[in-house]
Amino acid sequence: MKKQQVVAISIFALVVVWLFLPRAGSDANDEGGSAQQAVVTALPADDNVTDESLDFIVRAARLSAETYTENVRVRGRTEAFRMVDVRAEQSGRVVATPAARGSRVNTGDVLCEIAVDNRQTDLNEAISRREQTQMEYTAAQDLQRQGLQSQIALAQAKAAYESAVAAVERATLALDNTRVRAPFAGIVETRPVEIGDLLDRGGICATIMDDSPMLLTGLVPEQDIGKIELGATVRASLLTGEQVNATVTYVGRAADVQSRSYRIEAEVSPDSPRIRDGITAEVLIAASQAQAHRIPASALTLDDNGSIGVKLLDGNNLVSFMPVRIIGDDPAQVNGGIWVTGLPPQVSLITHGQEIVFAGQRVESNYDWSVGSR
Repeated sequence: MKKQQVVAISIFALVVVWLFLPRAGSDANDEGGSAQQAVVTALPADDNVTDESLDFIVRAARLSAETYTENVRVRGRTEAFRMVDVRAEQSGRVVATPAARGSRVNTGDVLCEIAVDNRQTDLNEAISRREQTQMEYTAAQDLQRQGLQSQIALAQAKAAYESAVAAVERATLALDNTRVRAPFAGIVETRPVEIGDLLDRGGICATIMDDSPMLLTGLVPEQDIGKIELGATVRASLLTGEQVNATVTYVGRAADVQSRSYRIEAEVSPDSPRIRDGITAEVLIAASQAQAHRIPASALTLDDNGSIGVKLLDGNNLVSFMPVRIIGDDPAQVNGGIWVTGLPPQVSLITHGQEIVFAGQRVESNYDWSVGSR
């Protein structure tokens, strides 16, 4: 091998060895720089801080317990107070339909009119028969007082007169029933007959919907039905965008066989916007009340056992962990608020920095942040 080749191989080997040699000074500098950066991040911005005051700074808020009303959320829909098929009590040909579909009617308004035919004649005949039997009955009474009429004959005359009176009432009612009237005020939802149709006895003349008041209905799961009472306030968001208020007026006692849920009805308040029947609604029913704290969702943390809770500060700025139970959310809070129980009435809650401190540690606190901001 030539001398130049040996020299080149030797230099290459030295370079390789040098590249793989550890450089302790450089690593130490890197670690020291990172540690210094971490300390600067955690310490207050004060050049005069000594080693004895190197505490973490956290943000905190002083909170008081508030009354929280638990809401039971169910999927429901709007429903008319009542909807009735108005049926004819007399058969005959339809000669008039004064109420159009979609129109509003009052109690007693005519919905359909049936041809009178011979009903007026029957009434006139019944009236004549009543007058005849009345005179016969009066004459029988006079004869009976004179002793010229038996008691049996008098009773027969009386029965004939009363039968004639009943016949007049039946004929009058049959004539009056040729006009099918609205049983209550509402809206004519459907009217399946037109002029010229033959309406049988019991046939549907029109369907009337009573929309005053409207109802919110839904099925409440069996685990929540015990929380709902009559008179509870209800808020609902309709699929069409309207917001309505209501009051619970009915809570079912028997569960639906298939869903094992209970029907509830809530009467919509009169000042709510006018709504239609059958609209899907997100219903919130005010249930039980409890003392709870409203906190930001970001303040929650976990302990070593995986229990969910929050970190608090005592009077000496020592950190403590306390488990909580989430009972609801607060969508109106801009930073995503939630309601929790399990805390003392007055607490100092760590809202920022809770993940980098541990129970028993002394920290510095800053109370310039508001939990209840909306």
